[in-house]
Amino acid sequence: MSKTFLGVSALITSALLLTACGGLGSTTTEETSASAAVPELADDQSVSIVFESYNYGLAGAWTDTFNTLIDEFHEQHPNIEVIAQKPQGNSPNPATDTVSSIQNQTVAGTPPDVAQLGFSDLDFTINQLGAKSLDDLFGKDEVQKNFDGTEHAYAPKARVLADWNGATYGIPFVFSTPVFYYNATLFEQAGLDPDSPPETWEQVADAAKAIAERTGKGGVYLDCLTKSAKDWCYQSLVRSNGGRVISEDRKTLEFADEAAVEATTMAQQLVADGATPVLSQKQGYEAFARGDMGMLLETSAIQGMFVKGATGNWDLRSTTMPSFGDKPVVPTNSGASLFTFASDPAKQRASWELMKFLTSEESYITISQGIGYLPLRTGLVDDPDGLADWAASSPLNEPNLEQLENMEPWVSMPGNNYLQIRDGMMDAVESIVYQGADPSSTLKAAQDQGTELLPTS
Repeated sequence: MSKTFLGVSALITSALLLTACGGLGSTTTEETSASAAVPELADDQSVSIVFESYNYGLAGAWTDTFNTLIDEFHEQHPNIEVIAQKPQGNSPNPATDTVSSIQNQTVAGTPPDVAQLGFSDLDFTINQLGAKSLDDLFGKDEVQKNFDGTEHAYAPKARVLADWNGATYGIPFVFSTPVFYYNATLFEQAGLDPDSPPETWEQVADAAKAIAERTGKGGVYLDCLTKSAKDWCYQSLVRSNGGRVISEDRKTLEFADEAAVEATTMAQQLVADGATPVLSQKQGYEAFARGDMGMLLETSAIQGMFVKGATGNWDLRSTTMPSFGDKPVVPTNSGASLFTFASDPAKQRASWELMKFLTSEESYITISQGIGYLPLRTGLVDDPDGLADWAASSPLNEPNLEQLENMEPWVSMPGNNYLQIRDGMMDAVESIVYQGADPSSTLKAAQDQGTELLPTS
């Protein structure tokens, strides 16, 4: 692992310039009036809005951090009440319920005023769920002013991740790359060197078997291999083995090709060898937080849970994502943007104030320090009054920052059937890894079914 954070903001900005979210339309802009269509709230005008976030549904650091931010927002805007809620649904991962939750509430006539939705949902969020154009509501100048910030602007490529056909519909909020966390205490108990963590998946397999056999704990869990996990991390596994789950033009599915089959077979073998226990996504990361798992490939979104679980109990460390032999690692990004679905002008204005606050310099300092997510206002990382101390003092964040140099976007599946395509792929992956299904034929069957669901034009 690298031991320096010098020039981190330049690194992040450079990496983001090379990436864009799959499914974006044209990002060319047109001149519009600087005046906002939605009026400002009067000082004595009280408004109540609903904020729906899948991260708010995660117990611990995320909910605590959001509660802190909402309290701070209310101090600045005492006339705006924010009711925070997680998506409606019963999935172990609240992010799985986001789209259906908003669909159901929209049918009932009560969509949330502000919602956090993943980058892979962008096409559907705008064209089917009805997210509002921020440019139309508030004017391009005001939207750009928010991205520019008071001191630290958004990294240029991050700024357009929620653009569609030249208009800004959402404010990119948070993301992570896949971080390889490990329990140095279990490494020592298993006779492994915690200062030399695995660098390849072959080394991961050996270390995981040693931990399982010598400590009785789980060896490794990859939070990439279930439908609940979605496919952002699985895409990284496949890309790092030289393949893709879908072609670059997003017209042809490729997750039954050799590279994907090999990556999935590798994970299946970890289970077959007893190195990976058969657990759900939630069970997997909770076991790691308790100290009952040696290694975990995971987003930094729940790093706070690991820090809390490890403090005073075991030695938590992190490193970059392992490679397939000498092939370059290709990290993909997780994460989401903030959108408004409000129709009432007063609620639209209140929603905009909340969205600006949650993506402000002060909020990113709180989010990064409390959770571990990377700030999209990248200059904060080198700012002594911002996150410079956080970056220099927290080695857990170093791999995430380091991997931005080679990061590629989480590519969305196209069309209105995108969830069925993605979930069909991940159902196949889950059955292969945890139920022993044949990798090649199972992925091929899912790919054939998904191909039938692709848009025809």
